[in-house]
Amino acid sequence: MITLIAAAAENNALGKDNQLIWHLPDDFKRFKQITTDHYIIMGRKTFESFPKPLPNRTHVIITRQKDYTVEDCIVVNSIEEAIAISPKEEDVFIIGGAEIYNQSIDFADKIELTRVHANFEADAYFPEINANKWKVDFEEFHPKDEKHNFDFTFQTFIKK
Repeated sequence: MITLIAAAAENNALGKDNQLIWHLPDDFKRFKQITTDHYIIMGRKTFESFPKPLPNRTHVIITRQKDYTVEDCIVVNSIEEAIAISPKEEDVFIIGGAEIYNQSIDFADKIELTRVHANFEADAYFPEINANKWKVDFEEFHPKDEKHNFDFTFQTFIKK
C-alpha cells in the first residue's frame, strides 16, 4: 500500500524555505509510529532538510541529479522508479515535499494527514484532496495546548 503522509494547514500550506511552519510534537510522534520499519520516499530537498537520516526506515530519495549519492539510502530519478523498487507487500510512505506529493497522489492508496487548523503563508503546498476520489476513514481532533500552538486533526483518507 502506498500512503502519502503529511501535515498541512487549512490552506494546504506545508512549509516555507524548506522548513515546517509549526511545531506539533504529537504529529512527530504519529509520523514516527506510522513510518518506522518501512520504506519512506521523499524528494532530495526534503531529505536534506533533516539533520540526519531518520532511524529505522529505508530512505528512497528522488532527485534529478544523476550523480547524487547518500550512504545507506537508495537514490532514484523518478517517483515511478521509487515505487518500483519499494516492496509490493509492505506499506510504503511518501513523505514529501510538495512536488513529490503532486507527482504521487494518483499512485496512492491512502493519505495520512494532520490537518493544522490555521492558514499560513508558504511556498510549498499539499495537493487538493478530491472528495470524488477520496473518503475520510478516520478523524481525531486535538485542541491546542501548552505543547501545541494550533488545533489539529489526524485524518486518514482511503481512495474510493
